[in-house]
Amino acid sequence: MQSALIPFSKTYLNQHTSSPVTQLLSEVGLLDCSSFPTVAQLNNAINRFQCNWNGPSFKGQSTFSPDEKRYYETIISEDNVVPTREDSWHDLFNALIWLQFPKTKQLLNTLHIEDIKAVGANPRTPRRNRITHFDECGVVLAVEFKGDRKGELNRENAAKSNINISKWLDDLAHHNWQSVFVEHRTVWHQCVTPFVFGHANLEMMLNPFIGLTGKWLAVAVPEGFHEQSPWQQRAILDDAMVDRINKLGCFQHSPLLKPLPLLGVPHWYDNQTSEFYQNTEYFRPLRENAKATIQLPL
Repeated sequence: MQSALIPFSKTYLNQHTSSPVTQLLSEVGLLDCSSFPTVAQLNNAINRFQCNWNGPSFKGQSTFSPDEKRYYETIISEDNVVPTREDSWHDLFNALIWLQFPKTKQLLNTLHIEDIKAVGANPRTPRRNRITHFDECGVVLAVEFKGDRKGELNRENAAKSNINISKWLDDLAHHNWQSVFVEHRTVWHQCVTPFVFGHANLEMMLNPFIGLTGKWLAVAVPEGFHEQSPWQQRAILDDAMVDRINKLGCFQHSPLLKPLPLLGVPHWYDNQTSEFYQNTEYFRPLRENAKATIQLPL
């Protein structure tokens, strides 16, 4: 079903969508809405969940002048507002990513503007294509590190899964899906906490289908991260993402992002049987001669 035809109904969402969608809508207080959330409700959510907000507000697309010709990213940069189409799942999820990770979204906008000022809005630079890919399809993996010894991975949590997290990330990058999703399943949501960053992925998770894939970025976070409250996690991760993106060269270099079959993440899909993980049309092996990601070692 096309997302435009999907009703904003708690009953429908609970029955059909992937858990990251309903969990996010619940945490921002929108799941119980009787109709599609308005731009005003999104702006109210800023006041409820962000005490020191320096990001943009959301502005309904219908309120812009018909003569407005500026590029989307330029409007955000110059006016400090995000053009938001009313009754649009895509734009609703984009707003909710801004709400959760304003510093990272602001950084992405800044990088877009740097390239636009340098070479114009069109054609897009390779860097802007990479930024957009992350913005639309990114999945952030918050990887816990010990707080008392800089650079050391959280071995205590990793020991529960009988695996070194560096090896686990390497398996993920090499598409060793049985290792990361089946044999060492308990790594997820303990040593490694996943967050859907790409708003297009959230939109597609309204009606999940075999083939749904994101692109992951691993980010180091302090030990005990998975025990923090959801909004504490987001604040920590927002700062950590900005630092990570800067250290990786702000999307100037590739290959960076690697594919992640989203329905394979534990608790993100109902039918996670052993047969499901053996579907090589979805859980595809690494292409021959595929280049290694510049993310690793973390």
